[in-house]
Amino acid sequence: MKTVDIHTHLLNPAVRFDRLFDRLAAPLFARSLGVDPQALKDHPWETYVQAMAHAVATSARIEQACLFAVDAKVDRKGRELHRDGTVCADTTDVLGVARRFPGLFIPFLSVNPLRPDAIERLEEYAAAGCSGAKFLQNYWEVNLNDESLIPYYEKLAALKLPLVVHVGSELTIASKRAYEGADMLRLPLDCGVTVIAAHMGLGQIDHLALPWRNLSRNPRWFDADYHRILEMLETRENLYGDLSALLIPLRARALEHLSRQQQVHHKLLFGTDYPVPFTLRFNTHGLPRATVRKIRRVTNPFDRYAATLEEFFPEQSPVWSNYRKVLPQ
Repeated sequence: MKTVDIHTHLLNPAVRFDRLFDRLAAPLFARSLGVDPQALKDHPWETYVQAMAHAVATSARIEQACLFAVDAKVDRKGRELHRDGTVCADTTDVLGVARRFPGLFIPFLSVNPLRPDAIERLEEYAAAGCSGAKFLQNYWEVNLNDESLIPYYEKLAALKLPLVVHVGSELTIASKRAYEGADMLRLPLDCGVTVIAAHMGLGQIDHLALPWRNLSRNPRWFDADYHRILEMLETRENLYGDLSALLIPLRARALEHLSRQQQVHHKLLFGTDYPVPFTLRFNTHGLPRATVRKIRRVTNPFDRYAATLEEFFPEQSPVWSNYRKVLPQ
């Protein structure tokens, strides 16, 4: 059975892979995308878009991918303070890619709620075909419990747009940890928004004195936000969690534990956080070497991620069909 990837990103059309992180990750990006590294360097955005579309179109496990925009950091007057050259893509760019490759991508808008015309933009983008919204409040430095945002949340709820909120560590863009926590979910949930907690609150480096605990598979040393989200998934009807970017070592250690929390499996959504790279050999997932060797032979990046998660969430798991509960039909 094919599924929907609830969490993928479009890159900034001006992306140049010139940040230190980008330069280090670009060769791995090229390998994971299945493209020539030189082509990625010479024509990064077009090479990326075509490779992603090809990967979705040829996937044996993914039918469609939710494609995210990420708005710029602005002040309350709408003045742009920063636009990340890699991560930030306009909603209009996402809509354009979705039109260019019909049937492959489900566009998700991103509108910084500090924009004076934020609500008007929500209406415009929803009318243009967006099926959800993406927040990166830790980059924007926006407190999601600010009551001035209530009209924004009420509009999201009225439009029936699910809201993906980053919860957990952030390594690819400037981020303020005060806005990365599960506490950021309270007000949008109270306003009736269907909220998707991305990354399950995992990935923080909390154990500095005993650093090996940050990679331990003992739940005692997992992120406090992870345990909090597990509790909230049981008590908050309109909260879901996604499994995106869970194959980085700081998060993969929780997969076996999460696979046993069957009381919340009906609230978990498959996602990859494409194009975030991941490794299978040097990781904390605990899978046998023979299994890792078998999965590493899968060339399609979406299928490789799905094959790994299927070791923890078998085909009959609701994880693979829960997207139907949150995406507009």
